[in-house]
Amino acid sequence: MTTIDKIAWTKLENGKILSTRSHGKDVYYLPGGKREPGETDMETLAREIGEELTVVVETDSATHVGTFEGQAHGHPTGTAVRMTCYAADYQGTLTPNSEIAELIWLTYADRDRVSPVDQIIFDHLRQRSLLS
Repeated sequence: MTTIDKIAWTKLENGKILSTRSHGKDVYYLPGGKREPGETDMETLAREIGEELTVVVETDSATHVGTFEGQAHGHPTGTAVRMTCYAADYQGTLTPNSEIAELIWLTYADRDRVSPVDQIIFDHLRQRSLLS
């Protein structure tokens, strides 16, 4: 089994979670991405969110939300994604950039619009009354 290692930003506001859709994709994903060689979780989080959403993540405020694993969307069966999620404050104005076509605030009712591993994360957040 192949596992893709990703870091994600779990940004919640008023019971909604920030999600993004990349150009050419049909589902939403939590913002974040793959670690570059030698990067720490916080370095990956800051770089990816800066590239995708043009904001500065305050890594000193980051808290680990959880690590989740599921089938990687758009990959062959047996390809998993391991998503290590962090909540953190940020500075700046959220603006789609790079490969990001759209940003959106989703609720649990939108669960069917996100990738399989994000659905697991939505369930986790809903069980903790963090996602409306």
